[in-house]
Amino acid sequence: MLGQLNNTKLGISGKKLLENQPLLELHKDIIAVVLFSGSSIDEKTAEILAKCEIGNYIGLPNKLQKFIKQRYIWVSRITAGSQSNTLGQITQTLVKKYLEDNLAILSVNIKANGHLPGISHTEANDRPTTFDIVVSKEDKYVGIEVSFQVTTNSVIERKAGQAKSRFEQIEALGYKIGYVLDGAGNFQREKALGTICSYSHCTVAFSLKELDVLCIFLKEYFL
Repeated sequence: MLGQLNNTKLGISGKKLLENQPLLELHKDIIAVVLFSGSSIDEKTAEILAKCEIGNYIGLPNKLQKFIKQRYIWVSRITAGSQSNTLGQITQTLVKKYLEDNLAILSVNIKANGHLPGISHTEANDRPTTFDIVVSKEDKYVGIEVSFQVTTNSVIERKAGQAKSRFEQIEALGYKIGYVLDGAGNFQREKALGTICSYSHCTVAFSLKELDVLCIFLKEYFL
């Protein structure tokens, strides 16, 4: 490989995370570095790459789980130089596709960045509120907000600040609102998460099992 190693050359930058990548020799080299270089017999190398120690926990599931939880909050190089909402956009795309593939409701419409009739930022109803995903059928609507934050920031606080007023508007019109929230950055904001859960009809994490819960909720509402 010529030039500086970066996420683009590894095929793990931005939207490339959604693409299948062949396992190249370069990837194998990087995997070996990440797994074992913290245990290098060269003291300088071991010091620089001290965080690359995950290989020490192979065959030790309890210690591995603890290691991953402790490291999850670290800022990943995969997000460096990217827009702060890249992972959120990818998660939104995957949630939408999962609903399209698994919801199995006739004539249901699933739209990214959609609106709910009558739900607005203003009393004059001239600024429709945009939801990450809108699921609708006839006169029934569900707005779904998606957030995946690796590090703590203000996104989850903003969503929490909007949660009560949105919930009251939606409830008044007989609609529903749900949230898909994940990432250590979100889980660190316990108060904000609690507020969102208080003003949500269905809140799930980003996993197949949790998205199945969301599908069950939607089926109960639409059918």
